[in-house]
Amino acid sequence: MATFIEICNTVKIAGMLDEAIRLSLFSFSLAGEAKRWLHSFKGNSLKTWEEVVEKFLKKYFPESKTAEGKAAISSLHQFPDESQSEALERFRGLLRKTPEEAIRCNLSA
Repeated sequence: MATFIEICNTVKIAGMLDEAIRLSLFSFSLAGEAKRWLHSFKGNSLKTWEEVVEKFLKKYFPESKTAEGKAAISSLHQFPDESQSEALERFRGLLRKTPEEAIRCNLSA
């Protein structure tokens, strides 16, 4: 999702809000089941970017999966035979598996 936002931030259309650009382009970032899921919403039932993010995270990153990711991130430690760069790469891998939005949305949970 972070890469999608980064790409959307490169698109500027006069008179169009960033949120509207994200809403229009999001379906192009999806494939297969995820694209079918998005198209299952009737008309303009998803009116804000926050609604799309919330529903997407709920569908594909349920609280249990997010909790597992957060727990793995917070309990990460460097193994005795592991270099700092190897530990950092493991940390980055955990971050990639747990979307930033899911972590941020569930920090207070």
